[in-house]
Amino acid sequence: MANDDRARVVMAVGMSVDGRIAHRRDQLWFDEDAKRDWEAVKPASTPSLEAARSELIDRLYQPQAILEGSGSLARSTAGPVAGLPPEEPPEVLYSDFLPDEVVHRQGHERWFTTVDSRGRVEWEDEDHGEWDVLVLVSRATPAAYLQFLRMRRLCYLVAGDERVDLAEALRKMKASLGVTCVKSTAGGGLNGALLRAGLIDEIHLMVSPYAIGGAGTPTIFDGVPLAKGELPTNLRLLSTHAESDGMLWLRYEVA
Repeated sequence: MANDDRARVVMAVGMSVDGRIAHRRDQLWFDEDAKRDWEAVKPASTPSLEAARSELIDRLYQPQAILEGSGSLARSTAGPVAGLPPEEPPEVLYSDFLPDEVVHRQGHERWFTTVDSRGRVEWEDEDHGEWDVLVLVSRATPAAYLQFLRMRRLCYLVAGDERVDLAEALRKMKASLGVTCVKSTAGGGLNGALLRAGLIDEIHLMVSPYAIGGAGTPTIFDGVPLAKGELPTNLRLLSTHAESDGMLWLRYEVA
């Protein structure tokens, strides 16, 4: 169960039967080629099953934020956004940036939240509709990137020193923005970090009836391996749903 002082985290991802979430390494989830590859092998029941999953999560928890890692938006070789000399002093840059005209914007409903301590995602100007960008950064994030976010009027929260402290970020999201539930659709790196930190409360898996394989192909949980003597995270099965075309929807609670 989620602690009262932080946002609940509900993980909602799709995978192959061998736990892969991409066909190849360093394949950006938001690339058109990646989407086309994944869509080409989806069973026919996938859209309706994904819609039912979203409806259930919305009904139970009303998530106010979607969580993604920067690896879904920027390749691993991408460097920090550069070329913007800081105009603000460090004490300003490394404080939370939540401009009132964004937080209380008419039409705002949810946050598209990204963990980006290295400052790699170069956001484009666009109409977000009901969504607004929220970037989770650390005190090691390049000052030029924080200046970039301020110039674009993109909100950010500072949590952690060398990297983003996910627990602190979730506490800040609840305390500063009233976010009570976050739906993580992230890749294995971020979901693996959430798992190790004990921050995932519920897991919804869509399992597609095919196998991908390949050493290093991203899985639903990557990142730091278990330490010697450390035990796996126990899950309690809440429900299962199977379609005739082989699609599975598995719902677990973290025990």
